[in-house]
Amino acid sequence: MCLIAFAYKSHPKYKFILVANRDEFYARPTAVAHWWIDHPEILGGRDLQAKGTWMAINKKGRFAAVTNYRDIKNIKPDARSRGDLPVNFLLSNEKPSKYSRQVFGEGSQYNGFNLITLDKELAHVSNYDKEVRLLEPGIYGLSNALLDTPWFKVEKAKRDFNVMIKQPFSLDGLINMMQNTDLADDKDLPETGLDYEREKAISAMCIRTPDYGTCCSTALTIDYDGNVSFMEKSYPVGNRKEGTVSFEFNIE
Repeated sequence: MCLIAFAYKSHPKYKFILVANRDEFYARPTAVAHWWIDHPEILGGRDLQAKGTWMAINKKGRFAAVTNYRDIKNIKPDARSRGDLPVNFLLSNEKPSKYSRQVFGEGSQYNGFNLITLDKELAHVSNYDKEVRLLEPGIYGLSNALLDTPWFKVEKAKRDFNVMIKQPFSLDGLINMMQNTDLADDKDLPETGLDYEREKAISAMCIRTPDYGTCCSTALTIDYDGNVSFMEKSYPVGNRKEGTVSFEFNIE
C-alpha cells in the first residue's frame, strides 16, 4: 500500500474504516484479493514474487497493512521482504503492541516501512520512527513517510475521507474517492530523493505513469458487531485486468 486513510473508533457504527491505494510497478506479478489456499483464514491480495501481502485480514478480525518508507539512498538489496510483516502478524496471536515491538527490534533487517496492525488495539510501527505507537480513536493518513506526514495526497485523502464517512457511504464510494489524479503544486512536493518529474507524477492520490502507478484500491469496514465488508478494485494498467471483488464475513 502507498496511500491509506483510516478511522478508528470514530464512527457510530464502525470500529474501523479504511480505504487504500496500492502503487506498484505494473510488471510485478500480483494476485487479487482472495482467501488464500495455503492459509485459508487469510483474506487479501498477494505479491506473487515474494509471497507476502500489502494488506490482509483474517477470520478472527486481525488486520495488517504495510507501506514502504521512501528513502532512495538507503536501499538494501538483501533486505527481508516487507510483505512478510502483515502475514506474520495474521498468523500469530500476539497483540499489535507486542508484535510491533518485536518488528521494531528487527527493523534494520528491512528497507523502510510503516506497519499498521489491528486486533483489540491499533498500533503503528516504522523503522524510521523512534517508538511503537498505540493509536487513539481518530482519523489517520499514511503514505511513504511517517504516519500523518502532511504530504499533499495524504492531507487530501484525509479531508475527503473525513467528509465522506460523516454521511451515508459505500465501499464503492470510498474507492471512487481514491481515484483522484490531481497533482501537488511544486511548492508542496516532498524531497524524497526522486527527480522532479517522478516526484511530481507520484504526488497524486491515484498515480498514472507508463510503468508504475495505482494498481488497485481497497475499502474495508469492521462494525462493532464484528461484521466485515471488504472490496478491492483492480485497474487495467500494464497487463492487469480491471475488476472488482467483494467479501463479507463475521469475525469468529
